[in-house]
Amino acid sequence: MRYIVTILWACLIGGVVSYVLSSMGSEPFSLEGTVALAAVFFIAIAVLGDGILKNDNSHS
Repeated sequence: MRYIVTILWACLIGGVVSYVLSSMGSEPFSLEGTVALAAVFFIAIAVLGDGILKNDNSHS
């Protein structure tokens, strides 16, 4: 469930960022670029959430 919500938010945020950047650059909106950006966001969030920023309570 956690990954489904992460994919949903990555797609939404990626779409907004892609739309704003393409509008600022007077370029046409690219769905392929949006999907690629969402994939990068998802991978970054998954790696940070499961690996690097994992809460370790063994030292408390």
